Amino acid sequence: MTNNLSGYRNKFVRVKTSKKRTVSSSNWLRRQLNDPYVAKARIEGFRSRAAYKLLEIHEKFKLFHPNMKIVDLGAAPGGWSQVASKLIKASDNSLNNKIISIDLLEIEPIAGVEFFQKDFFEENTEELIIQALDGKADIVMSDMASNTIGHKATDHIRTLLLCEQAFEFALKVLKPSGHFIAKIFRGGAENELLNKVKREFRTVKHFKPSSSRSESTEIYLVALNKK
Repeated sequence: MTNNLSGYRNKFVRVKTSKKRTVSSSNWLRRQLNDPYVAKARIEGFRSRAAYKLLEIHEKFKLFHPNMKIVDLGAAPGGWSQVASKLIKASDNSLNNKIISIDLLEIEPIAGVEFFQKDFFEENTEELIIQALDGKADIVMSDMASNTIGHKATDHIRTLLLCEQAFEFALKVLKPSGHFIAKIFRGGAENELLNKVKREFRTVKHFKPSSSRSESTEIYLVALNKK
């Protein structure tokens, strides 16, 4: 099971205060140093703890299999693309298994992944992805989130807007019975988007992986079988 953390829990690490370090950055560093999923990702070769979130989503819904075309939006540092590559058994010379990943930040190469360092919201980016797909996608997945500012309502709306853009794109590129996965933050404004998604997909679920921090309001929208 992906949430088996036996052997990954370390003794609590304290972070010394520094004049050059803000309180928020000190808290973030302390949380990272004491997070068993961060330790597990480092040992198991995943680029981020977010890899375990996608693994849990797959364990729950059984979405990935060989011979799939997948789009990964907001891919950096590459944890989700790594997981998808393993699950569909992608390779650089595979024509049927294809992962198209995009992010503003660069990521190191991953087997079977074609990466574009682009802004998803630039005018020509969607067309670039569509050309690279060379057909319709089986899965569009988005772990995109805006830079949080600590104001929950604002963070909620900003990330919701990213999810809505990803959803509109997914409608263009997904084949019938394709799936859409995206991060949202709970906050009350998501109901309108959820109603839109339910009109386009046969099954829509909310899922909070155990690897998602308990204090976080993030959940994952899992939309199955596009109509």
